[in-house]
Amino acid sequence: MSKELRIVFMGTPEFAVPSLEILVKNGFNVAGVITAPDKPAGRGRKIQQSAVKEYALSAGLKVLQPEKLKAPEFIDELKSLNANLQIVVAFRMLPEIVWDMPEIGTFNLHASLLPQYRGAAPINWAIINGETTTGCTTFFLKHEIDTGDIILQHEEPIHPEDNVGTLYSRLMNKGAELVLKTVKLIAEDNIVTRPQEISKDTKSAPKIFKETCEIDWKQPVETIHNFIRGLSPYPAAWFMLNDKQIKVYESAISYRELNDAYETDNKTYLYMKANDGAISIKELQLQGKKKMSIEEFLRGNKL
Repeated sequence: MSKELRIVFMGTPEFAVPSLEILVKNGFNVAGVITAPDKPAGRGRKIQQSAVKEYALSAGLKVLQPEKLKAPEFIDELKSLNANLQIVVAFRMLPEIVWDMPEIGTFNLHASLLPQYRGAAPINWAIINGETTTGCTTFFLKHEIDTGDIILQHEEPIHPEDNVGTLYSRLMNKGAELVLKTVKLIAEDNIVTRPQEISKDTKSAPKIFKETCEIDWKQPVETIHNFIRGLSPYPAAWFMLNDKQIKVYESAISYRELNDAYETDNKTYLYMKANDGAISIKELQLQGKKKMSIEEFLRGNKL
């Protein structure tokens, strides 16, 4: 006999939208949606709603936007929704009073094969570290972040041409399918979980800061190329050239030997010298300018 589920969904960015949408389209009862407060964004500082809020309103769902997750008035409102299951996709860290509230529990979708790449930036770090496989995991929340018992996992290849943008899109949609499968298992009372097993090979995925995205040209070409892929399109790897910051969005590996720090014909190519070869810059952005191909850049910027 299937359980009657009453779900509260928590999420903010675009990554969470397909997971919420797939639940609505499959007829599950979403009693409420918790998302970040509206905030000013862009050059005009126009007030912007989260991607999750935009979808939730279009689907006629109740939306709550608490500033503080421990605020008594929010806790009371959350209790009044009478949810027996909470689902978290790309949201902030929850206090125990929130994640421990529903009878069935709270599960999270994480964009890695846990316990690998626990942390804020799992997609970035999987590519930066040159992995060829990653995936997504649903797991029940407990005290320590990203450590709860695993429900389901989906494995996803990382292709040589992938960057964060392409892999993000695939995991966003595959993750939504995993959320749906997880909810169906919970509804059927047919769930089997397993604990996460940590080993010396377990890697983490800490938050990435713009200042740590500078390219180190002393590294091997493969390491630099993966670093660029793993930070493209955001926040983007960068380097300084002639006192100007250049963000790099696309590169290729070359094993040609350079005598100088860089080599260019000022028309079609720019090679940067690395430890064991060179990096060919394919797409870049000069500080204060728009993103452009190397040919467009060299037309206006002679080196």
